[in-house]
Amino acid sequence: MAGYTADRQEHLRRLRRIEGQIRGLQRMVEEDKYCIDILTQVSAADHALRSFALSLLEQHMAHCVADAAAKGGAEADAKIKEASDAIARLVRS
Repeated sequence: MAGYTADRQEHLRRLRRIEGQIRGLQRMVEEDKYCIDILTQVSAADHALRSFALSLLEQHMAHCVADAAAKGGAEADAKIKEASDAIARLVRS
């Protein structure tokens, strides 16, 4: 079971809202809206995605990584490396 399973519906709700923001951006471009207005909406969508990613990462750390760490061994090392890599990707983007 994934660490986010208990909050799946909330995650789906957030993703649908982000999808709506992206569709709104498409509509703004189609309607030739002012560049700064589009950039403002891009910033909002970017923030929403980052917030979602951080929430998912937090749940992964609390569930998957914590469970593996409690067991110890190679699985724990792998989960910690996996989480570290995911954090690095988020920081670079």
